[in-house]
Amino acid sequence: MTADPVIETRGVGMRFQGFTALKDVNVRIQPGILTSIIGPNGAGKSTFFNILSGALRPSDGRVLFQGNDITGTSPHQFAHIGIAKSFQITNLFPNFTALENVRIGLQAHVSRYGLWRRRALLQGLTEEAMALLDTVGLADCAQRPARELAHGQQRALEIAVALAARPRLLLMDEPTAGMSPEETRVMMDLIRKLVGERTVVLVEHKMKMVMSISERLVVLHHGELIAEGTPDDIRGNEMVRRVYLGQGQH
Repeated sequence: MTADPVIETRGVGMRFQGFTALKDVNVRIQPGILTSIIGPNGAGKSTFFNILSGALRPSDGRVLFQGNDITGTSPHQFAHIGIAKSFQITNLFPNFTALENVRIGLQAHVSRYGLWRRRALLQGLTEEAMALLDTVGLADCAQRPARELAHGQQRALEIAVALAARPRLLLMDEPTAGMSPEETRVMMDLIRKLVGERTVVLVEHKMKMVMSISERLVVLHHGELIAEGTPDDIRGNEMVRRVYLGQGQH
């Protein structure tokens, strides 16, 4: 029996001044696995990601998270309901240390419960922040300002900040963009490590990477869903092969 989806779209469409970016997209993301959204340039991947992350409200259809309709929910509410996102452009406090960036993320998450025993709470948050830095391989960089970190390290730090919200669903927009081959390998290892305790969905252009780490793939083309399944399913899909023909498998 298939588990209930963590997040799903029902008949989702998106139009921009007469241009149809997405049309009738129905996707069910299963819990505890890594799902990648792929497709050629202009396929609608970024638009679909922005709808999943709450940055855009779809023109048509609905988005459900754990069975609840979240269509039109404001983006700042997403962390509180259990959805975190990591974007292509890092969104950090450059002059704060890595530890301070993560601790700020934790404070934002707990502040709604009321700050009792402030000193004890702060100590607990520092310990939790250090644990998150360790998770993403940045424990040794805790006291370094974010601006001094290498690009790959900044992306890892942003993931630690996203994890501070204790999300059930982590959305990642091109997590290896601009990375060297070594940084890409480190990020792939980190993404594998993150799956299991939470569901991970990523948009990524690097097909070789996507095929090696994904458990399921969602393929978009001209704003429509053309295929969905395991990497083996997608490799053997005639329509997907036609769509990517001549584009290379980078």
